[in-house]
Amino acid sequence: MERSKKNGERKQRMRLNSMCIRCLVDKQQGRIAGFADEEKNTAYMKEIAKIIGESGDEASSAYLVYLFNQVYRRYFGETKDYTGIKKEYNAYVLEMEDDLYEKILGAEDPLAQSIVYARIGNYIDFGAMQNVEKDVFLKLFEDKGKNRLDRAVYEDFLRDCSEGEKFLLLTDNCGEIVLDKLFLRELKKRFPHLDICVMVKGEEVLNDATMEDAEETGVCGVARVIPNGNGVAGTVEEMLSREGLKTLEQADVILAKGQANFETLSGCGRNIYYSFLCKCDWFSGRFGVERNTGMFIREKEGRMEKC
Repeated sequence: MERSKKNGERKQRMRLNSMCIRCLVDKQQGRIAGFADEEKNTAYMKEIAKIIGESGDEASSAYLVYLFNQVYRRYFGETKDYTGIKKEYNAYVLEMEDDLYEKILGAEDPLAQSIVYARIGNYIDFGAMQNVEKDVFLKLFEDKGKNRLDRAVYEDFLRDCSEGEKFLLLTDNCGEIVLDKLFLRELKKRFPHLDICVMVKGEEVLNDATMEDAEETGVCGVARVIPNGNGVAGTVEEMLSREGLKTLEQADVILAKGQANFETLSGCGRNIYYSFLCKCDWFSGRFGVERNTGMFIREKEGRMEKC
């Protein structure tokens, strides 16, 4: 199969927009609202504004938050520790695993069902969401209106997996990675010839999955797992480890989970399928859907084919 990106080829990436900038600023202000030193708070927000103002056209919100965190540590110390939250939600979804996998196996198309379930797991996002509510998460499994899987895009995905040799899954959140594991099981059944690799974050960032989460949830027992070498939400090619970049470049088919991966990779020209829930106003508006609607879209020749 022809590789997913020609040497030197580069497409137009998603650009930072006014809605994202407003959201970034609001979140940083809310982050320091409990600190009493107004002089320090003001100085911090000025640095945040400077970073945004000096950012290039293709700067992603995920990368800017990475830069914000460096400034935050200088002013206020370490960022929030999500270790407890990650363990809680990994355990929570692991308790659901057997029942959900039984439903997957009972579906007309188990692989398609596993993609939908893994996409629902994208709700567990403490970066994009103001509140992550378990009852909302559970209801998403029953909401057929938000769980559609575009047939044409899915058929393309099946064809690419059939013809390709190397498959790469770019993970997103804790808890979600348990459902990714169920998807990987079905992918291996349908396409046993595929060389499957899973890429997790190389450093802690929000509640994103790392190697520790992959080991804790059993993903390492299903596929080869590698860290990406950095702590940016999403996938910034220039910051990947040598192994991570090589794996990305050699992949015939890539499934990228979450909004941050869409923000950092869309327009890159590789053969990428994006799977995420629309969890903010910009994404809902961009795709013309309600909040928490699932998207399964393909990047093809610099265009986005959406459901």
